[in-house]
Amino acid sequence: MSKRVLCILAEGFEEVEAVTPVDMLRRAGIEVVVAGLEGIDVAGSHGITLLADCEFGEVIGEDFDAVFLPGGKGGAENLAAAKEVIDYINEMFEKGGLVSAICASPGVVLGKTKFISGKKVTCYPGFEKYLPKEAKYTDERVVIDGNIITGKGAGAAAEFTSAVITYLSNKENADKVFSAMFFK
Repeated sequence: MSKRVLCILAEGFEEVEAVTPVDMLRRAGIEVVVAGLEGIDVAGSHGITLLADCEFGEVIGEDFDAVFLPGGKGGAENLAAAKEVIDYINEMFEKGGLVSAICASPGVVLGKTKFISGKKVTCYPGFEKYLPKEAKYTDERVVIDGNIITGKGAGAAAEFTSAVITYLSNKENADKVFSAMFFK
């Protein structure tokens, strides 16, 4: 049975950090549902609008193995401002599901959760100020700490996604997708 990932998009998301993971995960045979926080037409930070599969409220209660949060300052701030998103992320973590976030989202969004303290994370430089002081910030491009995967930014989107694929599937599957796209 294929793993299921929920990608939550909010106005102002970083396009590369959303499209790269969604595309690579689907190439790996992992089902990805893209949910718009406030509608299905979601504008990115660089003027590209994506059409989500559904609205976030429509999938609350469905069974997912992971949640994925793209970055982008505006998108991260909009996700963090939505109590239902923070509650959903906390529930995903508590049930042992994968919580993955890239760029601004590890600091801005995960910084508001109840589980990030004591965890090793990375994020786009400057956004670590949103993390609780007990979080273990590192300058690495991709960080895995238990069921949390964080990425530094758009330039690390493929590496970040490779780690997510490995976690949800296996390294061989991740390597197959990575090499078919000529990343190595």
